[in-house]
Amino acid sequence: MTEAHDPQRRRLLAGLAASPLLLLCGATSAPATLTLTLTGQALIAHDLCAEAYPGLADVIAEIRRGDTAMTDLETAIRTAASGAPTREGVFLHQAGTAELRCLREMGFDALVLANNHAGDFGREGVLATRQAAHDTGFHTAGSGGNLAEASQATRFMVAGQPVALVAMAAGKIRAGAATATLPGINELRLDGASPPNAEDVARIHASIRAAAGSSRVIAYLHNHDWGDDLRVTRPWVRRFAASCIDAGASAFFAHGAPLLHGIELHRGAPIFYCLGSLIFHSRTPPGHYLPEVWESAIAHLHYREGRLRQLELVPVVLNERGDDAARQNETRGRPRIATGEDAQRILTRLQVLSGAFGTSLRIARARGWIEVG
Repeated sequence: MTEAHDPQRRRLLAGLAASPLLLLCGATSAPATLTLTLTGQALIAHDLCAEAYPGLADVIAEIRRGDTAMTDLETAIRTAASGAPTREGVFLHQAGTAELRCLREMGFDALVLANNHAGDFGREGVLATRQAAHDTGFHTAGSGGNLAEASQATRFMVAGQPVALVAMAAGKIRAGAATATLPGINELRLDGASPPNAEDVARIHASIRAAAGSSRVIAYLHNHDWGDDLRVTRPWVRRFAASCIDAGASAFFAHGAPLLHGIELHRGAPIFYCLGSLIFHSRTPPGHYLPEVWESAIAHLHYREGRLRQLELVPVVLNERGDDAARQNETRGRPRIATGEDAQRILTRLQVLSGAFGTSLRIARARGWIEVG
């Protein structure tokens, strides 16, 4: 087991003491506790770790609290094997291998590679990003040399326990959807007024069921079907998320609309309809997005004795304007743990959004708490 995947090492690096929920355990036996950490998407285009700004260390410590941490990589990685760009302008999302190394340093172990920007360098770029992520030590899901590979679950061990990740993307997949013979991402196609495509749903459910027999499965959706209001969770997304839980997933999380949506519990399993952005290196002008886009949350899923007991939500605020006005794009979209009025505002909004799904979220100590079982 590598240093980055050793839960004791992750916690020591974070500088955190053990708590009743987070017992330090050896990697050779399954611990009494397990924490899975999910965050907003990583639209990373600049190496945050090369310029340690105030607040970054707190974010890293929070991510490293988990025995594993997962996010979506919302940028295509440039390598010698990448193809030509398929976009231009501010919506070409690209990064280098230094940004991947920074995500590893921040504490991430697993990356979703299925999203609407995965093909920003074409099919060659999808494979180049996947290879670069593997070379950096990440587990990845959602892309591959063909549709079968892109659809299958990625399995890995977390603190002696098997975990699997199944990932897909829906909406605005311009380039890079995998086929039976071509590389790309696992696309969930949307069919007219009654999405999603039944054949794609059956394939995804089969991947979840195949992994659920031996692993705790996390299902992921990158969704760009927003409707008229990107703040509203679409009914089909709720039905699809519940169906993934029914197929055997232990949790479901999503990104796409770059802001927080509510949290729902289905059969005791959490559904995070959107966790917003952890890093948002957008090159759009200030004011392009709603103010809520610059708010997010880190979610810790706390398990005890094999059962999910509690969700802990840590509010995050991002700066729309750069910390350095002369380097606006390079120094904007940086995450910081929210405190005071910022924390209360973010958590109250998440409380209201989740309450609409029948989920009770308690706010205490500048954190949100959802009791599961």
